[in-house]
Amino acid sequence: MQSSVTALARRRADRRLVQIRAALTGKVVAITGGARGIGFETATQLLAAGARVAIGDIDAEAVGKAAADLGVEGIELDVTDTASFEAFLDEVERRIGPVDVLINNAGIMPVGPFLDYSEALIRRTVGIDLVGVMLGSQAAARRMVGGRGGQIVNIASVAGRLPNPGLTVYNGAKAGVIEFSEALDAELAPHGIRVSTVLPTFTETGLVDGLQTNALVSTVQPEQVAAEVVGVIARPRVRVAAPRSMGWVAVNTVLPHRLKQRLRHLTKTDTIFLNPDSAARADYDARIGR
Repeated sequence: MQSSVTALARRRADRRLVQIRAALTGKVVAITGGARGIGFETATQLLAAGARVAIGDIDAEAVGKAAADLGVEGIELDVTDTASFEAFLDEVERRIGPVDVLINNAGIMPVGPFLDYSEALIRRTVGIDLVGVMLGSQAAARRMVGGRGGQIVNIASVAGRLPNPGLTVYNGAKAGVIEFSEALDAELAPHGIRVSTVLPTFTETGLVDGLQTNALVSTVQPEQVAAEVVGVIARPRVRVAAPRSMGWVAVNTVLPHRLKQRLRHLTKTDTIFLNPDSAARADYDARIGR
């Protein structure tokens, strides 16, 4: 019985891989924030599926190294600047062809008491995590309308559905990405352009450095998130959680406030993001503050 179940699971996995490769082979995919973490792993999996990939990142040295390691095009990109985004897409088109899929992956996650946030960090977080997604979506969609269509995949977070102390600005920005993306999908679908959102749970990248997660607040590897990104390109959907088991976050918005408070206390998410290990998080904080 066990062998039959295993064989069935293997056949389903094989069919999924065939479907993904059929959908992605030859597609030109541009990824922001591609020098590290989810972006880098997504590029790796897309290449394996036959896509043609370019990555952008504000860190010129890091994106150059990542591009060399992957064997793809790497281009410096500031997602908060329209001219930079247009130049990025122009360069991708010049080097490998018109963009079929844009993945807005660049993002930062400051943590700590809201009253300690500087104005600069607030503006930087919203600029990268939300405004950058909007600017990139607009720049890409303008090129896709009237042509062969395309797809935009925006990387949000379960934090956009699970507001917690210490994550205030990040919560607000990612909630904005979720609602923006659904509205834009409804607007652009008649033009042959789909907009999808992937909501990762807390992922083992620099974003979680210095945070004390627990059995009830588990993390995932970038490869798991990247697999969902690749899957949503092959079969477009408005929204998908990564991992899928986190799909329940969609109902959190309608739960009674007192129940949410109890859940925060149970999972310790009422304190985790307020009290990070500053030393363990120092490198990440320095990077996102530049």
